[in-house]
Amino acid sequence: MRKIITILLLVIAIPYTIVSLCIKDEEIKFYYVSNKIVRVKREATGEIIAVPFEEYVKGVLAGEMPVSFDKEALKAQAVAARSYVLKKMEDSGNDEYDVVDTVMNQVYLDDEYLKEKWQDSYEEKNNKLKEVILETKGEYLTYEGSVVEAFFFSTSAGQTENSGEVFMTQLPYLQSVDSSWDAEVSPVFSDSIEYSVADFCTRLNIPYQESISVETLQTTSTGRTKTLKINGYEFTASTITSALKLRSSFFTMKQIGQNMIIETKGYGHGVGMSQYGALAMAKKGYTYDQILKYYYQGVEISKL
Repeated sequence: MRKIITILLLVIAIPYTIVSLCIKDEEIKFYYVSNKIVRVKREATGEIIAVPFEEYVKGVLAGEMPVSFDKEALKAQAVAARSYVLKKMEDSGNDEYDVVDTVMNQVYLDDEYLKEKWQDSYEEKNNKLKEVILETKGEYLTYEGSVVEAFFFSTSAGQTENSGEVFMTQLPYLQSVDSSWDAEVSPVFSDSIEYSVADFCTRLNIPYQESISVETLQTTSTGRTKTLKINGYEFTASTITSALKLRSSFFTMKQIGQNMIIETKGYGHGVGMSQYGALAMAKKGYTYDQILKYYYQGVEISKL
């Protein structure tokens, strides 16, 4: 009788959402008891595929952050990615899909692609990502009980941005914080790009003039451009960054002869967690939960 009770207790104790770990032939394998899936739209083909939840998070880790990053930074990214897709799944409702597989949402790379990309190092890198997933399994960010909009980006210009100054809504957990250490670790912290005046005017769809005047109209509290005038034509920063293929909206422009020189700092929209900032913090000894609670103010780590 005691043996039967023990067996029953073991069966009851296994939660339906757990991801089990099994090592066979040196490869970490996921086994799913849950039927929770993410509906991913392949932007290149339009195909919608069903991906097991944690397998999707692993594919986002591979697509959004270098595997060489410190493990604590990768764990922070995993929790942010999990939070992001959970929020999308909440909001997708009657839509045909939850997310697309590109930077429109989160970059997702499947195993077939990764095997071809990583070749002989596939097993080692894949196992590292699986360990990260298992060590954070089911964890996501909440603010006052609700799943957060866990925005993230590559590199700050020294500070992250208030969400309301970049997007339409100011969220209490997406406030500007210092991230000056990005400059220590990010290879894309600063950039310079050059266009001829003629090419510059063509890209912005304005009439050609030999002399270019630039007037900044609005900036964020950290100094990112919001709106500006070029030869009397008004532009938003997003229009400029797209047309001129700039890394961020933290930029300056100057004309030298018949060329326009644009210098940028940072990479990405600047809201939420800086990925290279997370790397710098991990190198300084911060744990993934400390990293997350620094970039997302006032949040809690919840678990499925």
